[in-house]
Amino acid sequence: MLVSAPLASLVADLHVLRVFCGPDGRYGNELGVVLDGPAVPTGPSRQAVAARLGFSETVFVDDAGTGVVDIYTPSVRLPFAGHPLVGTSWLLGHLRSRPAQLHPPAGSVPTWRDGEFTWIRGRAQWAPDRHVQQYASAEEVGALPCPPPGDGWLYAWAWQDRAAGRVRTRGFPRRGDAIVEDEATGASAIVLTAELRQALDITQGKGSQILTRPGPDDTVEVGGRVILEETRSL
Repeated sequence: MLVSAPLASLVADLHVLRVFCGPDGRYGNELGVVLDGPAVPTGPSRQAVAARLGFSETVFVDDAGTGVVDIYTPSVRLPFAGHPLVGTSWLLGHLRSRPAQLHPPAGSVPTWRDGEFTWIRGRAQWAPDRHVQQYASAEEVGALPCPPPGDGWLYAWAWQDRAAGRVRTRGFPRRGDAIVEDEATGASAIVLTAELRQALDITQGKGSQILTRPGPDDTVEVGGRVILEETRSL
């Protein structure tokens, strides 16, 4: 029988990023990245670390050279997530060498840098069970309670400027953990873009910016700015 290492015995560095920052460098969704993923055993130990850190997601990089990664919320393991992959791609490129693809459990995710934006390419079906709901105005989206009544992932959106593809959104996981509102969610942005079939400039949460556009073979590309906030021991 395998026994997970106690959290007190884990030795690794944690990089804390903000992903999908606004043009002025503010906002963005916090992300924890453990570059030495093998230092934390898979399964319960990683879930416990993610729960203790309390970020929307925490990424464990199992192989930086080939881009193999493992993603956890405070309560569940995810096969795919947008802001963790954008943030991890940026960090690998910032500190060492960015691989051409990242490999979460869902599949191979191409990634690249274009100016100040880091991009990934994914599929809407990798983010199932997300309810995308349109509202009459950006003001109505902004006035929603946190979280709105109901169960399951809600991505609330409204047009700000349809011709320009500008959209106002908020994201509510509603899965019973401490994350009642996600400040910026790349996977939900992918789902919305696949539904609308056009490039979008999304303002989510308090002021995060997410860019998206349809990609080849029914994929969606999502990009954003990333900032390194701190590096500390796990």
